[in-house]
Amino acid sequence: MSRSRRGPLARRARVAVAAVVVGVGVASCGTDGGGDEPLSSQDATTRLNSLVDEIGWVDDPITRSASIPPPTGADLADTLPPIDEFPIVVEAPPTADAVVEVFASTEKSGTGTDGWMVEAAEGFNDAGVALADGSTAAIDLRSIASGTAYQFIASGTEIPGGFSPSNQLWVEMAAEFQPVTEIRPSTVPNVAGIVMKTATADELRAASGELTAATLVDAVIAGDLVMGYTDPFASSTGLNFLVTVLDAIADGDESRLTDPDVASVFEQFQRQVPFVALTTLQMRDSVENDTGTLDTFVMEYQTYVQTDSLSSGYEFIPFGVRHDNPLVAVGDVTAEQTEVLEAFATFAEGSEYAELATEYGFDPPAHTPDVDVPSGSTLIDAQAVWKDKKDGGRPVSTVFVVDVSGSMEGTRISSLRRAMLSAREFVKPATRVGVVEFSTQAAMRLPIGEFDLNQQARYAAIAEDLSPGGGTAMYDGIVLGLSMLRAESAVDPDLKTILVVLTDGETTDGLGFDEVDEVIAGLRIPVYTVGFEADLDELGRVSSLVEAASIDASEDDVEFKIAALFNAGG
Repeated sequence: MSRSRRGPLARRARVAVAAVVVGVGVASCGTDGGGDEPLSSQDATTRLNSLVDEIGWVDDPITRSASIPPPTGADLADTLPPIDEFPIVVEAPPTADAVVEVFASTEKSGTGTDGWMVEAAEGFNDAGVALADGSTAAIDLRSIASGTAYQFIASGTEIPGGFSPSNQLWVEMAAEFQPVTEIRPSTVPNVAGIVMKTATADELRAASGELTAATLVDAVIAGDLVMGYTDPFASSTGLNFLVTVLDAIADGDESRLTDPDVASVFEQFQRQVPFVALTTLQMRDSVENDTGTLDTFVMEYQTYVQTDSLSSGYEFIPFGVRHDNPLVAVGDVTAEQTEVLEAFATFAEGSEYAELATEYGFDPPAHTPDVDVPSGSTLIDAQAVWKDKKDGGRPVSTVFVVDVSGSMEGTRISSLRRAMLSAREFVKPATRVGVVEFSTQAAMRLPIGEFDLNQQARYAAIAEDLSPGGGTAMYDGIVLGLSMLRAESAVDPDLKTILVVLTDGETTDGLGFDEVDEVIAGLRIPVYTVGFEADLDELGRVSSLVEAASIDASEDDVEFKIAALFNAGG
């Protein structure tokens, strides 16, 4: 499969790449009336202590240990949900003779302006395109994130006839596991970029003169600049960004991308990088919430131009490889299947769909790739470097805040139990873990401690014993969990702290959002929320306060989503 190579513009392109490795001045939120100063960490801690005294929590530590097997070393592929969790958004008519299923990335297989390939596939199926032997061709189009589609293909769990990820990186990785045949290097054009407030970009240029990779990576490592980006296991933009940063550190030498010296510098870089979102579309949703949290973040151009809140006051700076949405055949496809994919690609190249692409934002600025597309094996190794170094060498402390209210009865509590037990496989043993339960009242069930086998056994016992009943004092539970983490940080200021709330979000008792939002924002502790048939708007408000993700989990996909969360978050 062909790959782009460096040309005479490579060094100039690397200057643009440099802007990618920077995020500037992540602003706090949770202010009173927009213009007021946010709470300082000290003031937030003082208010937190008052709230903890107010809620009347109980100390009820688990007194037994579960019988548990040693961790299996599970990876994301082991938790993949049924493929039906990812819908077929365009179905071939029953009269079609030759049908090929295509896995398509979500920015073109969704709804509205994210539905370019949906409309192309519908038009193709309606046209009844004939193959050379006179049979009619059609497409089944499945909407699935590029990284998740790759997991299915690499594991051999589900092999589609066609695969159209956002960029070529996933194709190279898939080719390590399945035969891959290029149909089109591009179906619809796009690029990834750093989105930066114009004033911030101007300040950086004034301070640095020229935004080079070396100066900006050094600035991030020094703690002068802060960057947020997306999970390189799930997000095409995140994977592209990871490759770009490693490429900058390796001075453009692909053979060194995963060398120990490069990984060591990347770990220093990562110490200053707060994680923001699992996918680019989640990042867009966070920006649309208009919390004012981020000055700088990564995003695809098509998403950027369709996000109203970014229409003025921001710059888009392309980086990395292009996101031109290639289409490939996967596996041992037949000549007929290949002909169907070729016919679909030709149909989608028509003027109607070219105009639609422009209308939907697939009309990016000119961009010569900053980096070569590495081999699939190198990309897999790069992901491994990220997974090993993502915490920047900092110790991690995580508190689970678990909803055991009456509204969790039935499938919700069983899904929550599975989420907790699945998380055990993905939390590093060196991580310090605690558990809070809440119903009408918050209770400390597991004091924070190293997640060795003894702590894991107590944690698993809590999951086994979950018994729903009473009201839902979610914010009381959050406050107690934050207090536990704050006490940990007082002992070790270098600690990376994470709060994970597992709930249906139906708060009925205790504190409310307006009583805790400034505290959460001032403490700068990310609150990840996992919702079970939940009030997602409420949970999204909580998570957006400090650059975290809100996840909607179902009974079938909860293990995969919780695994993805801990794969990304800590």
